[in-house]
Amino acid sequence: MAPREEVAYVTCTYRSTCIEQPDFLATVDLNPRSSTYGQVIHRLPVPNLKDELHCAGWGPACGCFDSGAAARRNRLVLPSLISSRIYVMIEPVDVFWKCNKGYLAVTHALPNGDILIANMGDAAGYGRGGFVVLDGDTFELKGNWEGDCEAPPSGYDFCFQPRHNVLLSSAGPVPRVALRRFCPDDFKKGIFGRRLNVWNLSCRRLTQCFDLGEDSLPLSVRSLHSPDAAEGYVGCALSGAIFRFYRACEATFIADLIISPDDRFLFVCNWLHGDIRQYELRRGCKPRLVGQCKRVCGGPAALQLSLDGKRLYVTNSFYSAWDRQLYPSVLREGSVMLQIDVDTDKGGLCVNENFLVDFGKEPLGPCLAHDIRLLGGDAKSVPLP
Repeated sequence: MAPREEVAYVTCTYRSTCIEQPDFLATVDLNPRSSTYGQVIHRLPVPNLKDELHCAGWGPACGCFDSGAAARRNRLVLPSLISSRIYVMIEPVDVFWKCNKGYLAVTHALPNGDILIANMGDAAGYGRGGFVVLDGDTFELKGNWEGDCEAPPSGYDFCFQPRHNVLLSSAGPVPRVALRRFCPDDFKKGIFGRRLNVWNLSCRRLTQCFDLGEDSLPLSVRSLHSPDAAEGYVGCALSGAIFRFYRACEATFIADLIISPDDRFLFVCNWLHGDIRQYELRRGCKPRLVGQCKRVCGGPAALQLSLDGKRLYVTNSFYSAWDRQLYPSVLREGSVMLQIDVDTDKGGLCVNENFLVDFGKEPLGPCLAHDIRLLGGDAKSVPLP
């Protein structure tokens, strides 16, 4: 019953494009009755060059039940994948010296109102996963979330379920090597992560690890939206496998996956092959393929789903250095944002031919768009407990 989304926020970077301009956050008009429907209506540039804005996350007041904040989403936190800078302004030297962390990826607000950001490595770019914490009121950098426990070899994405006191994090690649270029020969060199990590949310300790195989690279991890659910899915970028995880009592490149707010469908994008798929989820059963779209130039890299589950938004830039290697035309022509209409009754996907945001026509030159956040909430927001 949520109102239809009218605005999307999209992270855009100029890194690797040979255009010396700062990254920016684009505001896209999603209202089909608007004269600027499907267009960028505002650009918020950051003050530095080559940050590589990658993922965005809602700050506090995102359903933070312990903080007393209203359940609204009005603050975006932008971590930088390459510079390790955090906007709202936290310089990388603070992250390096206080936390010995760098290469910041995914952001979520914690139940107490603080902000948790997953990192891929240490300050030097060697594999050392984990998290940094920002104060939800002041945005002050508090330090490492995981305390003194052993940090995983690498990190990227995470999700959590407060009612089950669990946080799950994916592996990601070792940034010092893998972020230079994508090389399949690195499979057996420990460059690509292979673990799904299980944490005790309240104690901040690593309790269990699942080895998903040397060629797996688990990136996107999503739990079901129901606060009582003790299950979810992790997409492995290199092996193409999607694993279902649950509390024990019961060659593709998966770049992103998302679960509909009603927990009926799983959406998966395959970056290397330009493939988007929709699976029907049945509790305790194998997901059933019910919809598929193919051949998005550049490969679908990031997804976002409206709260009513009827509109799936997709961009086609994954990471600038790998884009340059595998899809050089995207750097020359810029990336795009598409809308895919979802059949929520029988299952099925259809590209909306009336919606196309062309980031190749930006005033300062073609740029690369990645993460998408919807004003008023979206299907990647962490569920209430």
